[in-house]
Amino acid sequence: MDFRQLKYFVQIAENGNFSRAAEVLRISQPSLSQQMKHLEEELGVDLLVRHARGVTTTELGQQFYDHARRILQEVDRAKDVIRSQSTNPSGRVSVGLPTSACRGLSHPLFQAIARRQPNITLHLVEAMTSYLDDYIQAGRLDVALLYDHKAFEHVAWTEMMSEDLMLCVAPDHPLASRDAIGFGELLEHLVVLPGRPNVLRTVMEQHAARHNGTLNAIDCDSLPAIVKMVCCSGHAAVMPHFAFTEEIGHGQVVALPIVDPTPSWRLSVVVSQRTMNVRGSQAVAEVLADVIAGMVEAGAWRARLLGGKTRAELMRHSAR
Repeated sequence: MDFRQLKYFVQIAENGNFSRAAEVLRISQPSLSQQMKHLEEELGVDLLVRHARGVTTTELGQQFYDHARRILQEVDRAKDVIRSQSTNPSGRVSVGLPTSACRGLSHPLFQAIARRQPNITLHLVEAMTSYLDDYIQAGRLDVALLYDHKAFEHVAWTEMMSEDLMLCVAPDHPLASRDAIGFGELLEHLVVLPGRPNVLRTVMEQHAARHNGTLNAIDCDSLPAIVKMVCCSGHAAVMPHFAFTEEIGHGQVVALPIVDPTPSWRLSVVVSQRTMNVRGSQAVAEVLADVIAGMVEAGAWRARLLGGKTRAELMRHSAR
């Protein structure tokens, strides 16, 4: 048994067809069939069931597929480790972005990586911050942008900026003409928020508790759904300005500052110390920090760089 046979078997199992797998692998179908016959003879079991529409895996074949796929993935990761030691960062780097930031940040990030780190392949993952926290700690992500993240042993981070939360409503909403809304008054209104344990929900509940009040909230963990509820259903949502940049620019949403107090959170660029591609992950983290800082300085992202740091200072700190 060799890696080539594992690769062949995985392609057949995923395509469910010898001819399609042969096309992908660029070998002849008879050669592919012969390799699978040798593999089954070596293992002493049937891995595939042939039928008129193609092939399916047997029960043992499915188990073998799971093992073979993991082995091939580990081989790819091993290659990334070696490549990461070269002069120019390369390989695959997985980056997690929170839902509220992904829409506005993903395109500039891909553009910057393509321009500045062309040998790196970016794998973007969008999720709520609570999930990204778990993924980065477990090593399932190499880099992430997190809000008010937890202090974990297996991550290193650079705090980037603080961002205020705002009340987002449609232009015809009764509150849309206001310059701002007090936090105490906000508690009297029904608002759409992500459910627990989302960081935004936690921040708002902590502020409400200090205000001796409780939130009157609709739970929704989907940003597209929240946008729809605000634009089309007359609901109000608490979100950062950046999450609704597109709708605000098109006049579909009005963002009201929340005052007395103003709820806010901090954003950090986090690198997993479990990453198998150290140089690539560090390079991507630096690009991500630079893109974010540039958007803040340009006014495209309404936030404050922490400690009065300039873009260059943040870059120097994130590179340590």
